[in-house]
Amino acid sequence: MLKDFTTEYRQKLCTPEEAVEVVKSGDWVDYTSSLGKPVLLDRALAKRRDELFDVKIRGNLMEGPIEVAECDESQEHFVYHTWHCSAYERKLCDRGLCYYIPMVFHNNAAYYKYFLNVNVVMVSVSPMDKHGYFNYSVNTGVAGPIVQNADIVIVEVNEHMPKIHGGYGECIHVSEVDYIVEGRHEPITTVRRYAPTETDRKIVQNILPYICDGSTLQLGIGSMPNAVGELFAESDLKDLGMHTELCSDAYLHLYKAGKLTNKKKTIDKGKGVFGVAIGSAELYEWLDDNHGVAAYPLEYVNRPDVIAQIDNMVSINSCVSVDLYGQVSSESFGARQISGTGGQLDFLIGASSARGGKAFICMGSTYKDKSGQLFSRVLPQFNGDIITSPRSQVYFLATEYGVINMEGRSTWERAEGLISIAHPDFRDELIKEAEKRKIWRRSNKR
Repeated sequence: MLKDFTTEYRQKLCTPEEAVEVVKSGDWVDYTSSLGKPVLLDRALAKRRDELFDVKIRGNLMEGPIEVAECDESQEHFVYHTWHCSAYERKLCDRGLCYYIPMVFHNNAAYYKYFLNVNVVMVSVSPMDKHGYFNYSVNTGVAGPIVQNADIVIVEVNEHMPKIHGGYGECIHVSEVDYIVEGRHEPITTVRRYAPTETDRKIVQNILPYICDGSTLQLGIGSMPNAVGELFAESDLKDLGMHTELCSDAYLHLYKAGKLTNKKKTIDKGKGVFGVAIGSAELYEWLDDNHGVAAYPLEYVNRPDVIAQIDNMVSINSCVSVDLYGQVSSESFGARQISGTGGQLDFLIGASSARGGKAFICMGSTYKDKSGQLFSRVLPQFNGDIITSPRSQVYFLATEYGVINMEGRSTWERAEGLISIAHPDFRDELIKEAEKRKIWRRSNKR
């Protein structure tokens, strides 16, 4: 006869207001990531504003509102932090209500184990099963290591959370929980879909010849992965696999087209592996109770030596700009934080090390400011910009004008290649800038 855990559940059940009473001034509180945001607990904690001081909260890729940040512009009571900005958290940063934590994602668990204090963790989970387990759902990539290192664990049961099968670390048992909170939640909000642009489509068309049947894909966030999903779904490619930090609707496109089978993977064969999922209601429905996928902590998903074991591993990420030396800025616009380091460097290293592996960083060659003026994303040299990927680790770079391989290339080869995929309107000026820096050999052969 199975043990009944309902008595222990009821003993730990309390209101959000009762649960947040454990938070003290000066505490570090973690909200974990994305759909793990504890909506009811956040609201209850914000109501304690005037009696608490210097409570520091961490989150990541969360949709708004975050009540503790919105209720205290003075930041005397609550200070909010993120280690990867959602569109909402980016706006908080712009308002001075959020501070960015630089983090390479495969080190996420180690940061929490060795360096970070977690006095209280508050995390949304799916309802408890008959064995006494709560599922971290699409938050599995980061939730487990944070919870394991917390002094006090509060779970908020969200009736809408999908249950996700995992490799490990996808659940927490009721015996490991200090407080349980229930309450009505709004249906999960569908994240705004970034429609692929014509430039995105051209970039993907340039990449497509480099991809072979049986490749395993890691796709970043934004319009580029959606373009990859749509165009790869329309291609002749077959038996693609998934091993990705972020699972988005791009993989759902591939699955519906019969392209995503995971049959050719050299590890986790037959399973699409991911850490966090963000997307549509249909995406969450596909992932729910699906034995064809497995969620793992990022310490596994993003670890370069794990990625390197996957034959024909292909990483496709985006960036903001690149300079003529091959340095890549992917997370900020100047000093303005717009996203995060995430797993770009993890997958650059891992995919480059895999047999048949390739790592692409993609960008449109230009952007327009609010006045409509056109600017190049290929710059002469960064000056104060935040570097995400060092020039020594960058592999393929792609724009709508082509693809270049940066591995093992000298400074003049890099400059020549980058100028060849820059927008034609800016190439002559970039050649002059390369000449000034003595990284150009062909000025007399133009």
